[in-house]
Amino acid sequence: MYSKILILRFPKDRVQKPTVCYLAKDFDLTFTILNATILPRKEGIMVLELSGSKKNFKKGVQYLKDQGIHIQNAAQEVKRDPNKCIHCGACTAVCPTGALSIQRPEMLVIFDQKKCIVCEHCIPACPTRAMEVRMTNKSFFE
Repeated sequence: MYSKILILRFPKDRVQKPTVCYLAKDFDLTFTILNATILPRKEGIMVLELSGSKKNFKKGVQYLKDQGIHIQNAAQEVKRDPNKCIHCGACTAVCPTGALSIQRPEMLVIFDQKKCIVCEHCIPACPTRAMEVRMTNKSFFE
């Protein structure tokens, strides 16, 4: 079984189509949607874990690309620059998994990277730009 977490960005003309469902139907892949958002301009972002045989995984990813969906490398992580963080807590309000939280009574922002699903909501929320996405592996299919 081969499994990766992917970030899919759907153009506005693909948001209303059941593209991801075809991964199960046509490529025998299973998926777990970890997060999904439709942006104000009607573009969509989805974080999902995709699993199946490596051969079907590659075919499924190619299918998504053929549909005009931008796929970001699964091997990404969100990092916090402690020198830029002012512990304002803005990021904690948008974090869907609780990876960012406030430690009380100190009122310090705590980042539990194990809970992070790389949804990227914290990045625009941070006024000092202390949160950023970093690549951890340049090869998509390793």
